[in-house]
Amino acid sequence: MTHIEDYGLIGDLQTAALVGRDGSIDWACFPRFDSGACFAALLGTPDHGRWIVAPRGDSWETGRRYRPRTLILETDWETDTGAVRLIDFMPPRGEAPDIVRIVEGLRGEVDMSSELVIRFDYGSTIPWVRRIDDGRIAVAGPDGLSFRTPVEHRGENMRTIGEFTVREGERVPFTLTWYPSNERPPDAIDAEDALQDTVDYWDDWADRCSYKGRWQEEVHHSLVVLKSLTYAPTGGIVAAATTSLPEKIGGERNWDYRFCWLRDATLTLLAFVNAGYLDEARAWRVWLLRAAAGDPAALQIMYGVAGERRLSELTLDWLPGYEGSKPVRVGNAASAQFQLDVYGEVLDALHQARVRELEVSKEAWSLQRRLLRYLEHAWKEPDEGIWEVRGARRHFTHSKVMAWVAFDGGVQAVERFGRSGPADRWREVRAEIHREVLERGFDVELNSFTQSYGSKRLDASLLVIPLVGFLPADDPRMIGTVAAIERDLVHDGLVYRYAHDEEGRIVDGLPPGEGAFLPCTFWLVDNLALQGRLEEAEALFQQLLDLRSDLGLLAEEWDSSTRRQLGNFPQAFTHVALVNTAFNLDRQEEASPMEQRAPHEEPTGY
Repeated sequence: MTHIEDYGLIGDLQTAALVGRDGSIDWACFPRFDSGACFAALLGTPDHGRWIVAPRGDSWETGRRYRPRTLILETDWETDTGAVRLIDFMPPRGEAPDIVRIVEGLRGEVDMSSELVIRFDYGSTIPWVRRIDDGRIAVAGPDGLSFRTPVEHRGENMRTIGEFTVREGERVPFTLTWYPSNERPPDAIDAEDALQDTVDYWDDWADRCSYKGRWQEEVHHSLVVLKSLTYAPTGGIVAAATTSLPEKIGGERNWDYRFCWLRDATLTLLAFVNAGYLDEARAWRVWLLRAAAGDPAALQIMYGVAGERRLSELTLDWLPGYEGSKPVRVGNAASAQFQLDVYGEVLDALHQARVRELEVSKEAWSLQRRLLRYLEHAWKEPDEGIWEVRGARRHFTHSKVMAWVAFDGGVQAVERFGRSGPADRWREVRAEIHREVLERGFDVELNSFTQSYGSKRLDASLLVIPLVGFLPADDPRMIGTVAAIERDLVHDGLVYRYAHDEEGRIVDGLPPGEGAFLPCTFWLVDNLALQGRLEEAEALFQQLLDLRSDLGLLAEEWDSSTRRQLGNFPQAFTHVALVNTAFNLDRQEEASPMEQRAPHEEPTGY
């Protein structure tokens, strides 16, 4: 089984595919991120669909990389007779989604093979395949795939197989294009033209980046990942390209992340705005206004890429799961949860858009006022919290802090930006929340804020308290909280969300066990920097950078015992935390020692 971090991502800003070191595309969904997979070997076996192009016989992979500033993946192999390169990419979408593969001879000659196993609907449906002049057409139900290449292929055991030899200087193209099965197959595309179009697109996009800090390569690559997880037609941003990659090998914490979490997308907006990508921020704001239309009480924590609300969760029993990690899920039942913090994150995003002088939007201000009107009473209710627990609702401290952020943004909109609203009432609610959190969310004996009111449990989400401006980082209560988290939730330098003990099972309603949570570890870096512990912060930041795959990709979690990435991949939440932490470290490096420990006029972002 290929390790999660051994996959590379290619995408066309509407869907994505994962390519292993062995040249096998083991995951691809058409035509959207959340569509049924036609290659699902990632969650099963090759019989559930894959497309492998690789040397025949003995060979060894000698390196892989993204072409600079792009999402074009290049994999090199050596054999006894020569060397070859496989170029994989998905051109930014025209009329139909394409996967393009070009085999380039580098030295000598190499015998190659292609094996295409199409299984629609997550590996459950074998298509009807017929020949065309330059390839094959595969059709089942609503899905059609057009496969074109100059290489002769044959059918064998429900597979499409081709063998060929590539010599130095030769380039052999393959294209796979999805189309609705009730329509005519799309016209063939020229692989070399598509490659140049893809290079031009990503080069133009990279030129717009305004980040000039110390980690330009790392930040830019994470921004490319975030851009690749954007559904261009609507501006929605998915949390990851996959479903059901486990948070513990063999465990059941396997969720579908191919949806738009308001929390993740909001933080991504902050990263894009900081890096000068205002078009992406505008597109996200428009997507939000459409998705959140209606009753504020019905605001969901996540939506489909076009704003769909029904994300019913079901299990795919025919798939054995990644390394036996069952169940495999599609859809997400957490979409029906009440998570109070989401209101704060959405309203903070709208505030940050104003701070960074995004164009005035009357609709955005109207949405903010409606959400605050609802939140004036709703903030007092228990919720499922940021970690989407499936146990009983609680008064989570982080949730209350984010409710405070919502009202703080409303007050600032009136005071600083001249918006019209009941600022006096919002100030009162803001002050009430602040008092309550300090009284009920802080434990004097522990000298720390706690996961929920009346609890003795720690939680890494408490690290956002200074990042959103609720308290300065050098407040004694935050110094105590960071010290407690470092003592009890940090192992091998990395932060776990909370303790996985029997009480933890009761809180989140699931069996214990998961890896270190990488976004929370980036939040610890931010706190260390804000407390003036800049050398420690930068050392931990470097440790996190070293966990990236050779392609610079990160999942959600890290297993220190096996030194493997865990969870859906690549994870937007992790990459956005990397970007925002790089910005925060640059700000702290430029500040004087006194300024580093002082409260910030603006939240630093997290």
